[in-house]
Amino acid sequence: MNKRRVFVASMAVATAIAAGPDAHERPSAEVVIEWNQIVQNTIPGAGGVLAPRSYSMVHIAMFDAVNAIERDYSPFRVALRERGRGSSEAAAAQAAHDVLIGLNPGATATYDAALEAQLGPRPTEFARRGAAIGARVAKEILTWRQADGWIVAGLPPYVEPALPGRWQPTPPNNPTATFTHLQGATPMALLTPTHYLPPPPPKLTSAGYATDLLEVQSLGRFDSTARTPEQTQIARLWASVSADGAGTATHNFAIWNNITRDAVRERRLSLVDGARVFALLNVSIHDGLHTTQTSKFVYGLWRPVTAIRGALDDLNPATEPDVAWLPLITTPPYPSYAGNMACIGASAARALQLAFGTDDTTITATWKQSNGLDVSHQFDSFSALADSQYMARIWGGVHYRFDQVAGQRIGHQVAEYVFMNFMARRDGRDD
Repeated sequence: MNKRRVFVASMAVATAIAAGPDAHERPSAEVVIEWNQIVQNTIPGAGGVLAPRSYSMVHIAMFDAVNAIERDYSPFRVALRERGRGSSEAAAAQAAHDVLIGLNPGATATYDAALEAQLGPRPTEFARRGAAIGARVAKEILTWRQADGWIVAGLPPYVEPALPGRWQPTPPNNPTATFTHLQGATPMALLTPTHYLPPPPPKLTSAGYATDLLEVQSLGRFDSTARTPEQTQIARLWASVSADGAGTATHNFAIWNNITRDAVRERRLSLVDGARVFALLNVSIHDGLHTTQTSKFVYGLWRPVTAIRGALDDLNPATEPDVAWLPLITTPPYPSYAGNMACIGASAARALQLAFGTDDTTITATWKQSNGLDVSHQFDSFSALADSQYMARIWGGVHYRFDQVAGQRIGHQVAEYVFMNFMARRDGRDD
């Protein structure tokens, strides 16, 4: 984020925090938006499978801290027994600050500077009371997730027999599988990471398998003439690769958080409502991705590059081998089914549909690239953006369509579960 924009946003938040409860009846969501951007800018490996854990912890903490004061919803995790009094902006800022230091202590100076810009060098008593609530919530969130199994010292080995249909290391440089430990990790909201385990993928001898293999074989080849230039660009962008394939681009987690930022601002949501939307989004992404990543190791299905090169051995007369075939983008180092990327898009889109009560909305997804140029695509609904993310992995040559169908279904199920079971609006009783 531009430094001047950060300063201006921080000053606006600081003014609201210092002014106290008479400044405005319902504070805006800008403090949540600012800390969301700080997460994007500072969390190491912000594009990896582990990144949604950081997004979720920060946004759960901010929501529970704000809600401890506002009391509009049931808490996600932390229920303070006594009613909180103080600045809800300060509560959100302190909660985010403390969780981020726990997650990434190397950036403490950055987090301290952001908090001071918001609270000011001499916080009012009103702000201090809010900050104390935020600190209490953050401490409980960090304790809750301290031994959740997401961060481990060493990954369990994963080896499949060299048989048709079974996952094997993929070219050019994926010798071993990664994230093999996540079957034993704890979700944020679901009961288990197999809560919405998909049914098995189609058999290698089925017509459906052959159809989907031939599709990715044609569209996903690195030099495919069946794929349009726009499809090539979209496949690369969703893979966090620049449009020309020569650099990096904004990661998909940031894309969906930025879409949420724009929607929250456009609708002028209050702080507590905005904090809730960000928590719904990121928890849905987290647990959806956890489910699909777990399912990969339950089923151990080979990737398209392996399947296409080894099609002579799949006992399906409708498939044709191509021993030199390579995908447009690099194949991730783990099995194929179900599709992570499709699930991320579906869980995010469904969470936003439920939060805002509609799918129809004009949105612009913008990928910042390492060459300094932005690439933007406009969509007319949340689901249209998710469908673009779904197709990107087929165009990129790393997923079959049945992977993506399963991934989308999981994403929808997880988002609906989170929405129905967490952060429900209270019925007016002050408990």
